[in-house]
Amino acid sequence: MRILVTGGAGFIGSHITDALVGADHSVTVLDDLSSGRRENVSLEAHLRVMDIRSPDIETLFDEIQPEVVYHEAAQMDVRRSVADPVFDASVNVLGGLNLYEQCRRTGVKKIMLASTGGAIYGEQDFFPATESHPTQPVSPYGVAKLANEKYLEYYNAVYGLDSVCLRYANVYGPRQSPHGEAGVVAIFSDLLLKGKQPVIYGTGKQTRDYVFVGDVAQANLLALGCEGSDVLNVGTAIETDVNELFARIQTSAGTDLPEKHEPAKVGEQMRSVVSWEHINNRLGWEPKVALEDGINQTVDWFRTEMTETSD
Repeated sequence: MRILVTGGAGFIGSHITDALVGADHSVTVLDDLSSGRRENVSLEAHLRVMDIRSPDIETLFDEIQPEVVYHEAAQMDVRRSVADPVFDASVNVLGGLNLYEQCRRTGVKKIMLASTGGAIYGEQDFFPATESHPTQPVSPYGVAKLANEKYLEYYNAVYGLDSVCLRYANVYGPRQSPHGEAGVVAIFSDLLLKGKQPVIYGTGKQTRDYVFVGDVAQANLLALGCEGSDVLNVGTAIETDVNELFARIQTSAGTDLPEKHEPAKVGEQMRSVVSWEHINNRLGWEPKVALEDGINQTVDWFRTEMTETSD
């Protein structure tokens, strides 16, 4: 199939691209390289450097005529969305609409949306959250992701454009940036390998559902076979607190720096964990990489990156 992957030079998008290329699909990557890296893109994929808000998207769609679009590109920093909700909406809402309009115009068969299982549910009423859990986002980022899901419901109802919204838990793994707020596994791995002190905000008892990026890529590949439209959680249904995560990464990195705590961030969720029962029933997907193995793979990747950078 002819497939377009937005954000395909980024962390999750590049792993999805690898999975699609490995399944012999023809893949074009659209990425503005604001956070993605050229070296992440498979040599068997075609990279087009472009902002998803650009009017040139129309020409790109006419040229490649994609049958399926994976929409992974996003402003993904929750804290930035709070500080600048207008910018967040310009990328995550208007950028999405720019794509969906071209999908409608050119007859794209299906859209796969990278949504969020953490930010979209807000403070959970029950654990783990199923897809029927109330959506009560408490950040502009979460609101924008929910808006995208609702727009895709509209495009399906009015134009028959199918979509699969994959609500990711906390994704981690090789290629994740250690800069910014997005990935605590990447941040801790990078700092500990450099002998620097990570900071745990609050008590460290906050829990998250950590799902390995390779499992997420496999979920996206399987979603190609999903009939019609659906919303699917992609997580492990296992809660891990920050203190335990720090200890696991510390062991993998071979360091003995102590925990360092600072005051909690205002508004941070205490617990977030999602059920994967529905995606298992629909697609036969299940999380396969245990946290210990995933952390080891991630730390090894950062170790290799450091070695190559220092050479």
